[in-house]
Amino acid sequence: MDKMPKWADVILIPLISLFLAALGAGLVLMATGQDPIAALGVMIEGGMGSSRAWGYTLYYATNFIFTGLAVAVAIHARLFNIGAEGQALLGGVGVAVACLQVPWPHWSLAVIGALVSAAVFGGLWALIPAWLQAKRGSHIVITTIMFNFIAAAVLNYLLVEVMKPAGVMEPATASFPTATHLPSFADMLGVVGIPFASDAPANFAFLLAVLACGLVWLLIWRTRLGYEIRAFGHSETGARYAGISGVKIIVVTMMISGALAGMMSVNNVMGEAERLVLNASEGAGFIGIAVALMGRNHPVGVFLAAVLFGFLYQGGAQLSFQLQIPREMVTVIQALVILFTGALDQMIRGPLERAFLAARKGRA
Repeated sequence: MDKMPKWADVILIPLISLFLAALGAGLVLMATGQDPIAALGVMIEGGMGSSRAWGYTLYYATNFIFTGLAVAVAIHARLFNIGAEGQALLGGVGVAVACLQVPWPHWSLAVIGALVSAAVFGGLWALIPAWLQAKRGSHIVITTIMFNFIAAAVLNYLLVEVMKPAGVMEPATASFPTATHLPSFADMLGVVGIPFASDAPANFAFLLAVLACGLVWLLIWRTRLGYEIRAFGHSETGARYAGISGVKIIVVTMMISGALAGMMSVNNVMGEAERLVLNASEGAGFIGIAVALMGRNHPVGVFLAAVLFGFLYQGGAQLSFQLQIPREMVTVIQALVILFTGALDQMIRGPLERAFLAARKGRA
């Protein structure tokens, strides 16, 4: 019998974690002479107070959904993919190749090509650490961390030596053709007469991220491969005894994870910047780890956690701008959320489990 109900694990623990993180952030702000209530109001207004604010919040959330799903899929096989950042960078190369090398007649076709290309580049970048883990016993955490730095160096080389237009000093590709530009929220909602800020970066990729949540749910809980992934994650020895190939599960799971991380680039490279630049992933690969942990590796939880972190990113930027709070202080607030929802999860889970067990015994 479970130690506590599923709803408590999925809803109650994250809510308590958020409350403790907010309390800690409030104490930090008070220690620096700021009013935490006023700061919260600025964050809410900056992250959700207008269509422009929502446009930025959902833009960041789109990145975090893809990287959160990437980390979550790997965790189901008990593989800790720390390389989503590098896989997203290489996914950006795939998007740039698809958009610049193919004369797409319309964005609807271009986005399919870019998705496939980004998934291939990201998946192949994850394949190398997966093969090293499956065949050589190299720890997936170490190799994926190392491959983040290698990916950054590869991207730097490609932008400086290969993909940069002639006569241009900036390490970036040429702007993508107009036919590949994704419609923004303003474009899509304008069709039905709903006004939306035209300068907000949220775009069609958000709908792709929502679709990815549904597809990952189907994969993990409604397919044979998903069952094998979960079985391998629960007990590697038992899965091998049942005839499940460990090499296959490690390689396939990591390639799916890398593909999801790579597809993030459709949002920021194709949808927002409309060209490939250095550091295109903007740290979203690392935030995806916190999103997956907070979302309990479930697509619905990942979606909600990604929106929360999108709000923290956008609201935090507004907080820094309006109250002149150092950007490092905003990072501390975000770190507190990650700390309580990830590293200190057991601190909250243990007492709750004991409370539910005691209540169950009392009823018995």
